[in-house]
Amino acid sequence: MEPNELPASSKGHRLRLVAVVVLILAACGPGRAERIKDIVDVLGVRSNPLTGVGLVTGLAGSGDTGLLSRQMLTNILRDSGLVLSPTDLTSGSIAVVMVSAELGPFDREGARLDVDVASLGDAKSLQGAMLLPTPLKGLDGQVYAVAQGGVSIGGWSVAGKQATLSKNHQTVGRIPDGAVVEKSELADFVDQVAGQRFITLSLRNNDFTTAQRISTAINEAYADSAVVLDAASVRITVPSSVSLKGLVAFLDDITQKEVTVDMPAVVVINERTGTIVVGENVGISAVAISQGSLVVKVKETAQVSQPTAPFSEAGSTEVIPETLVGVEEQNAYLIPVNRAVTVSELAKTLNAIGASPRDLIAIFNALKKAGALQARLEIM
Repeated sequence: MEPNELPASSKGHRLRLVAVVVLILAACGPGRAERIKDIVDVLGVRSNPLTGVGLVTGLAGSGDTGLLSRQMLTNILRDSGLVLSPTDLTSGSIAVVMVSAELGPFDREGARLDVDVASLGDAKSLQGAMLLPTPLKGLDGQVYAVAQGGVSIGGWSVAGKQATLSKNHQTVGRIPDGAVVEKSELADFVDQVAGQRFITLSLRNNDFTTAQRISTAINEAYADSAVVLDAASVRITVPSSVSLKGLVAFLDDITQKEVTVDMPAVVVINERTGTIVVGENVGISAVAISQGSLVVKVKETAQVSQPTAPFSEAGSTEVIPETLVGVEEQNAYLIPVNRAVTVSELAKTLNAIGASPRDLIAIFNALKKAGALQARLEIM
């Protein structure tokens, strides 16, 4: 029998692995390089959230029943010259919604933005809704875009007196190209200090080794231009030979360079979903693992009790519940595990134990406690 193989008698008790065990084997294979533009962000190039409170109309009796929506409609009609009271309006065809969009770093006046709409009141569905013109503001309180148009909820709902049927969420929708940019907020990604121009690259996953490799790759093309500031950023000095017109070409050139990303040794566990993610560089020291389970079976049956004397009024027929409890303890075997230096070897070793997702989580926690897991353990 091989060291990592369970006895034949225990194979029937192996639990099938139900959880998703994602093995990051450097799917790309060892030594694969990634483009710098795929692993960093340019400091200053970011989007800005826009929000606004609007009103949708055209609902077929599925709108708000509260006073807020009628008050907003009253204010809109008043601007049109109609003086009404909220009590003069009936509810059901209108709803108050939160409108949100994202202003891109290079969206200029007249550009179109996608808009998300979500009900704020007790509306049952936004099916068929039409959003009235709604100003969208940034965190500084200024209006950057105006949204309006028909709301698409990507589903439907039908209802009768006794049953309802719906597809997708009915109180959240989207308006493709539903907002027009009125004011742009262009990104500024070049810093000017003492006559020198600088561009800063921010790593999406902080790592000193990867940052140093990025600096080395850029310095090979532009000598002494890149400096590692910390594990999250690399500052690049723009050569004086690069003109304002050639700045974009320079940025494109340095971000097209390829580097090998260094992955930390980490195991991520999500106990709620049973998902386990094992990093490429995770290893375990030589240990012995024992895994076993206790199975408890409970069976409920009903027994009929008859009177002792037939045709007698001394007793009555009764149904008596009966509970049968059985306990089965599966055999646990101490399995030697050699030092695993790759993810595939680690996966093969753990799968040989035949552990369930919850057992795997317990094993990783025990390995960490014993000091045999040479990785950081993160539990979500």
